[in-house]
Amino acid sequence: MTSSRRSFLRRTAQGSVALSTAALTGQATDLLASPASAPVRIKPDHVVRSLPENMVYGYFGADVPPVARVKDGDVVEIQTVNPSGVSRTDPEAFYTKNNLPIDAHAQEVIAIMKNVKPEPSGIRGHMLTGPIYIDGAEPGDSLELRILDLTLPADFGVNSVWPGGGGIPDAVTTRESFVYRYDAKRRTATFREGIEIPLKPFMGVMALSPPPEQGRVSSIPPAFFGGNLDIKHLTKGTTLYLPVSVPGGLFTTGDGNGAQGNGEVSGVAIETAVTLTAKFIVHKGKKLTMPRAETPTHFIAVGLDKDLNKAMKNALTEAVTFIKDELGFTFNEALSIASTGVDLEVSQVVDQTLGVHAIIPKSIFTKKKFSYWV
Repeated sequence: MTSSRRSFLRRTAQGSVALSTAALTGQATDLLASPASAPVRIKPDHVVRSLPENMVYGYFGADVPPVARVKDGDVVEIQTVNPSGVSRTDPEAFYTKNNLPIDAHAQEVIAIMKNVKPEPSGIRGHMLTGPIYIDGAEPGDSLELRILDLTLPADFGVNSVWPGGGGIPDAVTTRESFVYRYDAKRRTATFREGIEIPLKPFMGVMALSPPPEQGRVSSIPPAFFGGNLDIKHLTKGTTLYLPVSVPGGLFTTGDGNGAQGNGEVSGVAIETAVTLTAKFIVHKGKKLTMPRAETPTHFIAVGLDKDLNKAMKNALTEAVTFIKDELGFTFNEALSIASTGVDLEVSQVVDQTLGVHAIIPKSIFTKKKFSYWV
């Protein structure tokens, strides 16, 4: 697939969604969807279920065997789970303690916790689904991930605080978890009366594999290949662009979040199971050095570093470079535009490598028209 560099971020949708038989069965349902108002579900080309054989516990790597193989342009439904609070030794206890039913989804979580082993070397991270091999993706390309849908297969999520964790680690003296129960009609979450958090689900982790020379790496710190970006704006109808480092890309996802404030300051969001339906598009020869994102109204540039000040500088550099190279301004003009019209937000301060993202409004570029797939 070829196009000019500028058209890379402006392409319109490629045809209609194919309605071929799914490679795997078991399409998930959205427990919060109202039957009267629920939109017609997208029928994917492939479904990757949240079963033990499709999970990887906490890491990415070029040697991790793919659980599915898809084509450039395919739509894939990827089911994920949330094991927050669920122990490997007695996974049923979490549900009993919190008066939660051990329904079909809970049984999947229990089976995963009993059967999916951590990485032998001691790497720890999230419970993830994947990886998925995308035909045609090669090192030096980039992968466009169109987030077509995000649904919630369980009607609760979990947030926790613990000593040594979060943005004020020394201030926390006791560990406590809060089960947020969802109100389907109001689309909100609460753990006690008088608190309603609007549900805005997104995937905390969306990654391609790192290069082979990096070996296996934890899913906790984000990096140039994506991972635990925790950017709350990556909701339904948005797009993530990732650089390809290995043949097939090897896409892995998990860490579903029902809602999160910028910063993710307790250490986690409302951790919840989320089913991602996405379209994979390969851009041949379109090199990226960092993840990049797009919404109907904004471009998003990403900065990462262990030092938050450096993460800010990296996000600003990425934003200025984008405005200069993609939109046709000089460096000084781009920096002026960034200073007067671009917002820098802290994605998260708790994932070892910290994140800042720059929100670039399309509306300020009044002489330019930006096509978008939504």
